[in-house]
Amino acid sequence: MTEIERKFLVKTNGFKAEATTAEFISQGFLNTHPERTVRVRIKGGKGYITVKGISNASGTSRFEWEKEIGLKDAEGLLNLCEASIIEKRRFEIPVGHHVFEVDEFCGMNEGLVIAEIELGTEDEIFEKPDWLGKEVTGDIRYYNSHLSVKPFKSWKEQES
Repeated sequence: MTEIERKFLVKTNGFKAEATTAEFISQGFLNTHPERTVRVRIKGGKGYITVKGISNASGTSRFEWEKEIGLKDAEGLLNLCEASIIEKRRFEIPVGHHVFEVDEFCGMNEGLVIAEIELGTEDEIFEKPDWLGKEVTGDIRYYNSHLSVKPFKSWKEQES
């Protein structure tokens, strides 16, 4: 139940030509405490509830538990979530022996595109496609739980 994952910004839309799937996701957080988050997600007409623990020092590993729940239950729980609901389109792109999940965010997070790769070990070597940009693993600003509270568009407003 340990998730090992690395996150990257995406430089170009080149990943779209390589994608094998694309699905719309709506998700919210019942709890965004830094030591534990509880997420509700609707993806592909199915509902899910996920509990994630605190990340290790590098941000690559943390406890994760996920269970499929009924769609109606997920819709009801989304109404109880904190802050704003995150909407995004997720693309799956096979690269070498791995699959990158690329999230193209909508709404208040529009303009943000993040690629994630799940690994078997923290030091596992993987192929990096041309469209992969700067690594943001461990940067909490790019955690979905943080984006629900402080959306990407608000970053730009604060920089102005």
